[in-house]
Amino acid sequence: MKVYRRLLSYIKPYHKFVVPFFSFTLIGVFFSVFQFALIIPLLNFLFDPGSAADNAKYAVAPEFSLSASYFKDYFYHLVYNFKTHNPAYALYFMAGMIVAAVVLTNLFRYLAQRRLINTRTLLVKRLREALFDKINRLQLGYFTKEHKGDLISRLNSDVYGIEGAAASSLEVLFKEPYVMIGYFIALFAISAKLTLFTLLVIPISAVAIAAVTRKLRKEAKDVQASMGRLLTIIDETLLGMRIIRAFNATGFVLKRFSRENDFYRKASLASFNKRELAPAFSEAAGVIVVACILVYGGGLVLSKDGGLEAGAFIAFIAIFSQVIRPAKAIVVALSNIQIGQAAGERILEILEKPVEIADKPGAVELNSFKEKIELMDVSFQYNEKPVLKNINLIIEKGKTIALVGPSGVGKSTIADLIPRFYEATSGEVLIDGKSVKDYTMESLRSQMSFVTQEIILFNDTIFNNIALGRPDATEEEVIQAAKIANAHDFIMQTEQGYQTNIGDRGIRLSGGQRQRLSIARAVFKNPAILILDEATSALDTEAEKSVQDALNKLMEGRTTLVIAHRLSTIKEADEIIVMQDGCIVERGHHDELIQIEESIYRRLTLLQRIA
Repeated sequence: MKVYRRLLSYIKPYHKFVVPFFSFTLIGVFFSVFQFALIIPLLNFLFDPGSAADNAKYAVAPEFSLSASYFKDYFYHLVYNFKTHNPAYALYFMAGMIVAAVVLTNLFRYLAQRRLINTRTLLVKRLREALFDKINRLQLGYFTKEHKGDLISRLNSDVYGIEGAAASSLEVLFKEPYVMIGYFIALFAISAKLTLFTLLVIPISAVAIAAVTRKLRKEAKDVQASMGRLLTIIDETLLGMRIIRAFNATGFVLKRFSRENDFYRKASLASFNKRELAPAFSEAAGVIVVACILVYGGGLVLSKDGGLEAGAFIAFIAIFSQVIRPAKAIVVALSNIQIGQAAGERILEILEKPVEIADKPGAVELNSFKEKIELMDVSFQYNEKPVLKNINLIIEKGKTIALVGPSGVGKSTIADLIPRFYEATSGEVLIDGKSVKDYTMESLRSQMSFVTQEIILFNDTIFNNIALGRPDATEEEVIQAAKIANAHDFIMQTEQGYQTNIGDRGIRLSGGQRQRLSIARAVFKNPAILILDEATSALDTEAEKSVQDALNKLMEGRTTLVIAHRLSTIKEADEIIVMQDGCIVERGHHDELIQIEESIYRRLTLLQRIA
């Protein structure tokens, strides 16, 4: 239950839920017991003519006292008065009391369930928000290890599993035990001997049920992990549909999906079989217990010296039949709790993962960029593999610095260290002479814009994609940004202009149009620092020219870090940094590097000219 204690902390403060739920439950239990307790006077008092002499003692109202016997005697007094006038009146009175008790029982049961459902939905809301918030604050490296489908499964399926399990655990903790206690108090009041006999029989079935429910957690984990893999396959298939068909890989993808889907079915079946076995077993066990009670209790009635009358015995059976319902609910809850515990462990695995990159206490705002960005002896390693080695680099304000070199030498890593997407393993990244760790991340990143090779657009309007993160943006500001990015003309040709929805990842636009939208988004932010990571590498010649013109406008007067494979796009950079194996091996202006006979940069330019 440790997992549930941690999860239930998300519905604090508890008293807002516990007090009304507990109160409604207790009142409901009282009326539930009362409606079945009415069977005793109904049988003994109304339909037993042999006890008339004994009943005459109820002709006088009893003296008031705060005791159960007073309320019992006063109730019998009312029934006696009705019966002496007309036995039918007494019958009507008893029937009315039973109906009232049933109505009140269900009313308070309903009110208790309303509080329970309110708490369930609140728990799911807060859990999902906490999970989504944590995912958004985890280091980017985390997402290179985890499957996207698995994260979606945790946000959706696992949280949904917790909703059902949480409801079960809340009922187990705050409702059903008290319902059973109320019923057993009534049973002890009717016959202590018969109730003790009942308590000896019940634990035998409980042990067997517990053995079944303990095995559910493993199957539940298998089901949830498999759902994560299924979602990953679906996501990859939808994104890569063009490639799958081009390479005639449809059969391969279908087999892969079918194999995982079959595993999910088998894991679900194993979990379902065990889960359904528990309540079925509990119901059968309940019937066996009732049969034992009939034999033993019937013997007490027949022996005449067992202290148990026929009416009381029938009431005992009726009340005990109600004990089976909460007992069965507890059994089902224990099954759901095991399933929910597996989901809870997967959720807590993320919620309790430390945030490796966060604002340190006393971090200050970076209100403006004034002087330079500096990397001092910066090294970085990923999974113990060195990516950068002792990098020293200065980017003066207003200058354009270009990083070139083969793939995998650490160019993009340098770009990711400046906004603190990653943390340097050693050395310091400074802005205006102060470590980036000393600034708040929000203010640090507010000074920067990014245009990358991977164009990230959202299934929303063109307007909202350009004004990302600025709900107060005006139409004039967005249009101005689009014009600078050479995007305004094609936007106006779409169906609804700036209010046109561009589809998932901007699928309704061409590659060049998508890239110009991402540039417009960067322009709209009006950053002091601009990071361009292979911004034109995926475009054809015509689209590249249009996008490059937009980039040139964007770069005017800004401090820019450019990462490029196409060297023609960086000829005008103030300094070109050539990297190899995580180190800076050459640096200088295009005209200087091209004159060095054996330089890597010269070789790269010659190769591209040949190409």
